[in-house]
Amino acid sequence: MFLTILLFCIGLVLLIKGGDWFVDGATGCAKRFHIPELLIGATVVSIGTTLPEVMVSATSALSGHGEIAYGNAIGSVICNTSLIAALTVAIRPTDVDKSTLRIPTLFFFVSAIFYALIAYTTGFFARWVGIVLLLLFVVYMVLTVRQATRMPKVELTEEEKEAENNPLWKDLVLLVVGAALIAIGANLLVDNGTKIAEALGVPEAVIGLTLVALGTSLPELVTAITSLVKGHSALSLGNIIGANLFNLVLVSGLSSTLKPFTIPEDSVIMGHNTSLLVDIPLMLVVMAILTLPTLKNGKLKRWQGVILLLLYVCFCALQFSI
Repeated sequence: MFLTILLFCIGLVLLIKGGDWFVDGATGCAKRFHIPELLIGATVVSIGTTLPEVMVSATSALSGHGEIAYGNAIGSVICNTSLIAALTVAIRPTDVDKSTLRIPTLFFFVSAIFYALIAYTTGFFARWVGIVLLLLFVVYMVLTVRQATRMPKVELTEEEKEAENNPLWKDLVLLVVGAALIAIGANLLVDNGTKIAEALGVPEAVIGLTLVALGTSLPELVTAITSLVKGHSALSLGNIIGANLFNLVLVSGLSSTLKPFTIPEDSVIMGHNTSLLVDIPLMLVVMAILTLPTLKNGKLKRWQGVILLLLYVCFCALQFSI
């Protein structure tokens, strides 16, 4: 038990330090190339925080369990939006550059609607579906890079001038090492936290809904908290939206391309598949609450965070009652 607790603590330390370096590396790159933090969050940072889920889903698909990616993708979007983004917005509402938010939001809803159509019509994620999702990922990255290169030149701040003088390799090392520490720390924290909970007699359902579910979103959570503390709210928002998109197009796309799968039907409410009745509609609703008012007003407001948190509490309560 001592070793388990020690590994749990080591995982926590790695998460905190990894998040610190990861955000420093990402913001350093943003300042160096004069790219809005929201765009860096929606691309580079999102890929980094989603990599653990990509690896897990790809491995699961190759072993014949591609359907894991389906639940993981939808569950992560709900958790990222109605818990992590909600906490960030509720604590520190902020202004947002609408022009940098449009492309990530558009691609998320296009991907989510396509995802939902497949789930509601055939329920089978064939290889061609995975290829379409991966193509959406490629097109999104190309358009985002083009948008970043066409951003108007502005006068550099003192902070940006200082960032330009720092070696690029330092920012890249911070980014890569930080992402690796987050992944290792999350794994140690979840695995050993689960063992501790089991030893204390915590029911498996509670463990699954808390530690395991949180484990897949820990990279996003750590990045969001670190960004908030360091005053980079836009980076956190970009990371959440980008990670949500990548969960659909990259995680599920890669899994169904490697091994086509049928949506799981092991959870039912009133004779209907829980995923179709609750999870997919909730995924679309929480993202609409987070992004649509923000695109209109250019602001993230506290009421959005509060409503999203209430929806997450209701979602968790429903999971306990099934």
